[in-house]
Amino acid sequence: MFVAAQFTIAKLWNQPRCPSVDEWIKKLWHIYTMEYYSTMKNDKIMAFAGKWMKLEDIIETSQSQKTKGQMFSLICGSLPTTRRGGNKRSVD
Repeated sequence: MFVAAQFTIAKLWNQPRCPSVDEWIKKLWHIYTMEYYSTMKNDKIMAFAGKWMKLEDIIETSQSQKTKGQMFSLICGSLPTTRRGGNKRSVD
């Protein structure tokens, strides 16, 4: 019974076959088209990223300077202060 069921299932399965020439051409056309568009998209993204990398250097420099000032005040043991109305107050 088990062997008969296997033969029945094997007949119903789609047997592997070689793709036709048209199917190969469509497949290759799709692959090359997708590669072309992904390359074009990556070029645009890289150009955009290059512009932003210059800005990131400026932003990181200004942030590191701020951080150094805050760390210096913590090392000296003093809190950052602000002036409001001529009075010196500590900020919590």
